[in-house]
Amino acid sequence: MRPSRLTGTLLAAALVPALVLSTSAGAAPAPVGPVAALSPVHTAGRVHPTPGALQYSWPGVYFEGRFRGTGVGIVLNDAAADYDVQIDGATVATLVMPGRTTHWVRDLTPGRHHVRLVKRSESPWAVSEFGGFVAAAGGAVLPGPAPRHRQIEFIGDSYTAGYGNLSGSRDCTGDEVHRTTNADLSFGALTARRLRADYQVNAFSGRGMVRNYNGGEPGTSYRSYYDRALLSVDGDVWRPGRWRPQVVVVGLGINDFSTAINPGEQWTPESLVAAYRAAYLDFLGKLRARYGPRTVIVVSATAVSGTTAFADSARQVVQGSNNGGDGRVHYWYYDSAGLDYGGCHWHPSRQDHEVIAGRLEAYLATLPLRW
Repeated sequence: MRPSRLTGTLLAAALVPALVLSTSAGAAPAPVGPVAALSPVHTAGRVHPTPGALQYSWPGVYFEGRFRGTGVGIVLNDAAADYDVQIDGATVATLVMPGRTTHWVRDLTPGRHHVRLVKRSESPWAVSEFGGFVAAAGGAVLPGPAPRHRQIEFIGDSYTAGYGNLSGSRDCTGDEVHRTTNADLSFGALTARRLRADYQVNAFSGRGMVRNYNGGEPGTSYRSYYDRALLSVDGDVWRPGRWRPQVVVVGLGINDFSTAINPGEQWTPESLVAAYRAAYLDFLGKLRARYGPRTVIVVSATAVSGTTAFADSARQVVQGSNNGGDGRVHYWYYDSAGLDYGGCHWHPSRQDHEVIAGRLEAYLATLPLRW
């Protein structure tokens, strides 16, 4: 029997259960207090400032800086997540659960360079720390790059996180899922870079709008964690600051509807749909209140084997929001045509994420965006 395309979603959930900071020239003044001790850095990710470091949990969080010289050090404290290090647009190293370290990139051509550090994997059970960039002897850290005017937020589950997208096989161990997940090559990150936008990938594998994959961890959902910068810290609340995305893309529902309701769960098919729709409308109201009337919200859906409940319910949510007077909520459906689902546990492959990003970019071009 061919395995379900979604069997890995809870696996990632078992493995795992923004402030916009910039000290760039031409940007707002550098923050005072603990964050000011860091080297000049730009990030659009959800971070929590502490003395001498920024803490974070979500996948795809990135830090950008500039320096002059032949080398740069990257100060990290993270024994849970994997990272890519990029210099002048090229990946020069992948750090696998680096721990507490200063990773050095040396022997560069003398001159000015751009450095980018990006968190590839999911690790919501852990708190990651970035301590800044350090120039090699004889060099200097320069003012960081200016924030991009365009901002996009991606909200979702394993599809949004890039779960196992670099895998050469659909059969993956937990460790292989971790190694082959790259949020920087997810459709959201790809779309944002094509549009020259700052972005957040606020994705949590295995989580749904009201029901998690296969009914796991009842009483929790994606919404239990959305307001946090540090996913494992109960009560943590992230403050948006200057983060005001012109576009928010929400893709939640695969985990709600992809598995049959188990005996003992609180749901019937009808009550699950009703609860999903009510929670989604409430969640859209939260986004509208947070980001204001100009932000375009895209409710996305895709095919789920054996049921149309996800797509049908998401479409009804958008219709209900429009009927309630919010005309800046839109519905976007992408089908499986041209997708191989070659990633871990039948998730989209790297090639699939490229295809989906192209479709999303084309769809966004049809919307009345003010950027």
